Amino acid sequence: MSVDRVRAYLRPFGLEDRVLEFPVSSATVELAAQAAGVIPARIAKSLSFMLPDGPILVVAAGDAKVDNPRFKAQFHAKAKMLGHDEVEAQIGHGVGGVCPFALSEGVRTYLDVSLKRFDTVFPACGSANSAIELTCDQLAATAQGFMGWVDVCKGWREE
Repeated sequence: MSVDRVRAYLRPFGLEDRVLEFPVSSATVELAAQAAGVIPARIAKSLSFMLPDGPILVVAAGDAKVDNPRFKAQFHAKAKMLGHDEVEAQIGHGVGGVCPFALSEGVRTYLDVSLKRFDTVFPACGSANSAIELTCDQLAATAQGFMGWVDVCKGWREE
């Protein structure tokens, strides 16, 4: 099971016991916020894209939306999200449980600055009913294939 792989991945960081498994679905930002008892913006959603040189994740705040011009300026490619049927094969987790931990080989992870507004955020942990509460520094330190912070989202600040 994907959540077990995530726990094993988080073990060297001493965080495996902090994985939360909910009795309800956390597959969407809204459901995850309800399950975790937080505002939707604090959910760290992992968005899967395909670039010419392979798949990437952009982890952003729950209230942020990808800004196509910013994405193209950052990655020199159009924002092309992976199809529902491609996500698990390319990223290593199914839709609803995509997270920046225990990924398929070669997946690069970027964290969007929209997350930095919060002391802690809640990324998924590989299943449609899991999450972990981490600081942004912990998320950056544990995200597999972490490439850096980016500013590719809109809708979360006064533009």
